[in-house]
Amino acid sequence: MSELENLMSKLLELKPELTKEDVEEQIKLKKEKIGAGYLTDQGALFLIASDFGVTLAEPLKVEMSLKDLYAGAKEISLETRVLNLSPAKQFSRKDGSPFYLRTMTVYDGNSTASVKLWDEKANLPGVENLKPGDLIKIIKAYVKSDFDGSPTINIGSGSNIETADRESEIPTIESITKDVSELQEGQKDLVISGMIDGVISGMEFTNSRGQPGKALRMRLKGKDGSGMRVVLWGKDESSIPNMISQSAKVRLLGVKVKSGNQGLEIHGNDATIIEIEGGKEAEPVIARILSMSTSENGKNMILAVDNKKNLYNISDFSNSTSICAEGDVIECMPSKIYGNSITLDDNSFVRKLDNDESIPSLSQMRTKINDVKVDGNYCIEAIILKVPERREVQTKTGESISLSEMFVEDDTGQIWVKGWRNQARLIDKCELGEIVSITGLNAKAGLEGRIELFVTAFSKITKKN
Repeated sequence: MSELENLMSKLLELKPELTKEDVEEQIKLKKEKIGAGYLTDQGALFLIASDFGVTLAEPLKVEMSLKDLYAGAKEISLETRVLNLSPAKQFSRKDGSPFYLRTMTVYDGNSTASVKLWDEKANLPGVENLKPGDLIKIIKAYVKSDFDGSPTINIGSGSNIETADRESEIPTIESITKDVSELQEGQKDLVISGMIDGVISGMEFTNSRGQPGKALRMRLKGKDGSGMRVVLWGKDESSIPNMISQSAKVRLLGVKVKSGNQGLEIHGNDATIIEIEGGKEAEPVIARILSMSTSENGKNMILAVDNKKNLYNISDFSNSTSICAEGDVIECMPSKIYGNSITLDDNSFVRKLDNDESIPSLSQMRTKINDVKVDGNYCIEAIILKVPERREVQTKTGESISLSEMFVEDDTGQIWVKGWRNQARLIDKCELGEIVSITGLNAKAGLEGRIELFVTAFSKITKKN
């Protein structure tokens, strides 16, 4: 029922001597007298009700757009679509009493906005079942300014959310999805798509308040082949399938684009929704070990290659690869495969196979410096031309990060090799004039468009002289 019909019913209920036809005729006469260009049917009905000594409640403003929101607005109602939804969280007030809060991002044809559902509204019946793209009606909400100054819709005790099962001019999720190659700094509340490009890994840390945190890291590649780093704060590996194929299609709902240490990055939070195309069944991987090293916590970090020249980063938490050596061909059944990232644990198995000449060796996987391309993963052999140097780099957040770098060349060209944080130590051990074999390097665009190689957690530097 429309707002006009609701108001009409209210007037007829209060004035039973009137018929619907009487009121419709009165509306027509009122508009003719005042001018149709200045009065809607709804507005005319308010004037008619006043003539009969009846006051009608102001109608819900379902036509309000998100761009019209302002801090201080009360009892606003609007129609919008869901972009993403966070889990409900419990917090404590200053007096120690608990309260619940759930956040949601919504959008319409022009804008996006954050919605906060407080206390019992955080667990409204059916709210858990809301999906991206669902059309909803927010009723009698109020608007407050968020910490960044943007107006935020608040759903309190007098507010409600209803699903709307009808056609709408608000665009669908599919129509607002952007490819990674289209992104620009400063964009927020985005729906983006891309393909898995390399490693997916979890991260644990302690924030500035001393609280433990977690994040999920990956790279996504766009249609033009360009890649971008992704950090999803508050997410871990439980948010994604155990088996993700290389180049699997990914969609992230509710992310923003910001500048990081190595160019633009995509950042999300615990409300970000991750959609990954087709989780496949676990299959054994047959590959040759190109390099093997041990991390600080004792796990084997292995770079391996299969017969299609796909490189794999293998993290062995079970010590099952202790039977193997560099150059061996192994067959393993992983517990997790994220693109080219493989996890081995106590539920995995590993066995050593006879040599398979269809799988390339390290010498066959080495790339000449002149053939290195941005976003590729490489193994090189080169001579060190410049003594490795370490410096501390200050991030935008004030964190100080170690960076070591050295300049190397082979018979085709020269390039900088760099390492951040723990990987800086690998470079520190090198010396001028040494010939080194380096595995597991990632190529990135550096200053003035030149390409630079970065050591990863799966890299190994072997001295040849």
